[in-house]
Amino acid sequence: MNSGIRDCLPPDRNPKKPGIQLPKGSIDTHVHVFEQARYKMNPDRGYNPPDSPLADLKHLHATLGVDRVVFTQPSTYGTDNSAILDGMTDLNKETPNRARCVVAITMDIKDDELAALDKRGARGVRLNTDNKGGMPIGFDQIGELEARIRPFGWHIEWLFPGKDILQLMPVLTSVKVPQSIGHFAYQPATAGVKAPGFHALLELMKRGNTWMKISGANRVSETDLPPFDDVKPMAHALIEAAPERIMWGTDWPHPNKYLANPNDGDLVDAFGDWVTDQAMRKKIMVDTPAAFYRF
Repeated sequence: MNSGIRDCLPPDRNPKKPGIQLPKGSIDTHVHVFEQARYKMNPDRGYNPPDSPLADLKHLHATLGVDRVVFTQPSTYGTDNSAILDGMTDLNKETPNRARCVVAITMDIKDDELAALDKRGARGVRLNTDNKGGMPIGFDQIGELEARIRPFGWHIEWLFPGKDILQLMPVLTSVKVPQSIGHFAYQPATAGVKAPGFHALLELMKRGNTWMKISGANRVSETDLPPFDDVKPMAHALIEAAPERIMWGTDWPHPNKYLANPNDGDLVDAFGDWVTDQAMRKKIMVDTPAAFYRF
């Protein structure tokens, strides 16, 4: 293993049962699975993830009260989507329509390969400029990518450093297919809701073509651990700007973290603190992601 690549922390292996009960049919829209003995890592990756197999994910969701899941391709596997495809397929064999995924591809992919991925449950393409190995498609290819995925009803999922949002706005506002952004677009909670980056994010959300994952609170809060009170104003502002296009995810197993990882039960309770209305909880946890990922 490349000794120059950092080993990130494992998740908390003992998830707590949340204090709130999630609505029936809840969907965790952002997880990864890692098994180093089974799947070969991209040699150009930016970090070494902890082994986090499907069995652990199933235990997590049983504890949290999550019924369905969306696997997101991590940068560490490059464009080899085998781990998330196998995880999705295994869950769907157990319970039909339990899982979907977002893959990473190159523009060399053939249309029949895209069709096969769609049939299996893929619903979008991830473009990750934040982690090495996560951006196999250039910005100059976005238009071509849109043309290739539009017939399948797919979306583009973005992850980028928070500081880049102003520079990326011309790209983000030019996208015509649906697009999602993970982890509050990495806007730092300490900067507040009036910061230029967060203001740009709100304007993007109001345009009607962007879905936001209010996931990864530990990535944008001043602290790695709860209560994440500083993230609450951002969650409220995003929900107010686009209540029909907000989703939630655990970000399990919280890769690329090195100081501390939260207990996922605390992340569910943080969501419960941000969103107290039961109808809005159902919209964010069930209705919106079910439609977006075509469960």
